[in-house]
Amino acid sequence: MQEFSPMNRGFTSYRSPRTIALVGKYHSQEIAESLRRLAEYLYERGASVFIERETSENIGKKVDLSRWVTCGFNDIGAHADLAIVLGGDGTMLNAARRLARYCVPLVGVNQGRLGFMTDIARDDMLTCMDDLLDGRFTPENRMLLAAEVTRDGKEIASNMALNDVVIDKGAIGRMIEFELFINGEFIYNLRADGMVVSTPTGSTAYSMSAGGPILNPTLTGIALVPLCPHALTNRPIIVNDNTDIELRIATADDPRVHFDGQVTLDLLPGDCVRLRRSEHTICFLHPPGYSYFAMLRQKLQWSERPKGP
Repeated sequence: MQEFSPMNRGFTSYRSPRTIALVGKYHSQEIAESLRRLAEYLYERGASVFIERETSENIGKKVDLSRWVTCGFNDIGAHADLAIVLGGDGTMLNAARRLARYCVPLVGVNQGRLGFMTDIARDDMLTCMDDLLDGRFTPENRMLLAAEVTRDGKEIASNMALNDVVIDKGAIGRMIEFELFINGEFIYNLRADGMVVSTPTGSTAYSMSAGGPILNPTLTGIALVPLCPHALTNRPIIVNDNTDIELRIATADDPRVHFDGQVTLDLLPGDCVRLRRSEHTICFLHPPGYSYFAMLRQKLQWSERPKGP
């Protein structure tokens, strides 16, 4: 496989992409043939193709990827006009966090199950590429959360999340107790299994399962959704995107914080998790005819008749 060598190349546009990176679902051999076919097609259309390094290492033994450049996310961010993600929502979440600071637009090909963020079905993959290369995809910006964790007044960790940041009780069955502050104002003490702090993109993920509202992704609000609160009057709250949110751990046996369900950090009583809108955004590119509500109807099976006699 070729290794990436730095190039001096100005950024063009998602409307005329010349350098396209392919990112695949980790530890999945199922995408190997789809990724090879896609790389071949893009190359034949005159695009320069990068293969994300871990993707290449994972599937390179099954299909021959030696003719394309292999590189990491930093080089993709510096040189790619856009990235095509083959996988499910988890693969897209990881790529989004890794590429957010580089403003690289993302296109999703669904190789997973639900695929709220991966618009293109595997069988339609190649037929959609002409529209992509000819600039007929529609951009949509999505907000991210920026989070920092402090202990004894010092920052011990920071991360971004496209879906959500979740604080929970961990493996031990007892509830967690924490204090919620919004813009420095004390809101309440909460005893619960935890709290989901969700972006509009993440409103169809853990937040929805916990009883939170579905937010159109073009909104810039933040949803705070308690997990199994001890007091049933603790209901989901939506705040605007310029809000500073702070959760202070009061009592807990095994508290943890999760970023997009993929990065986890152990917490201690007294730790604070501070959240705000990130300065970075993610640009998703949608194929012609994309509709958010049509996607919801399909994925959530709205209007489907009950099965049975």
